Amino acid sequence: MVIDRPTSFDDLPLTLRVEELIPILGIGRNTAYELVRSGQIRSIRIGRQLRVPKDAVLDFLTQQNS
Repeated sequence: MVIDRPTSFDDLPLTLRVEELIPILGIGRNTAYELVRSGQIRSIRIGRQLRVPKDAVLDFLTQQNS
């Protein structure tokens, strides 16, 4: 099975599932959920789903370089 992965930031959807952060940031599942739970990565709840706006990922990465 071939997974169609985005090759650039512009290719990402407007919102990501927390599981989609794992390969993007190269982190584990528990770390991804902890970053969201702690507010280090901004997220929104849509119904029962937790979504991360793609600009929140960029904000997180920018803060890590400061």
